[in-house]
Amino acid sequence: MRKPVIYAALIASLAGIAGFSTPSRAETGQVAVVFTKGGFIVGVGGGEGVLLLRGKRYPFTVSGMSVGFTIGASTTKLVGRALNLRGPASIEGSYAVGGAGGAVAAGAGAVQLQNANGVILQLSGPKIGAEVSAAVGGVTIRLK
Repeated sequence: MRKPVIYAALIASLAGIAGFSTPSRAETGQVAVVFTKGGFIVGVGGGEGVLLLRGKRYPFTVSGMSVGFTIGASTTKLVGRALNLRGPASIEGSYAVGGAGGAVAAGAGAVQLQNANGVILQLSGPKIGAEVSAAVGGVTIRLK
């Protein structure tokens, strides 16, 4: 008779603890980036952006390089979301472009990138200029 009472008390305790567990701390921020790229065979680019998180602005720099078929120059103005943020510093790092699992292009001027911190950038926007590219590379983001 005691065992069912003990099991019931244990289950009730575990259910109470689960109800008071802390929610995930991952946050979503807004991102705007201007990136200029140019090259012939090797493409080099850079730009600036801003992360808007919890009502604060966090400026950052973007740099990158690609190797493969690249001809021309372009400027891309991207806006979107940064998912899975654990604070503003988690946006920093290297993001693969064209690598397996690192980036998914969704048409001209749209991209989804992920860094080692698990932050996912979902960005889209118009491309100004003329560039043809079939290259593999990456970008690095650093807070200013």
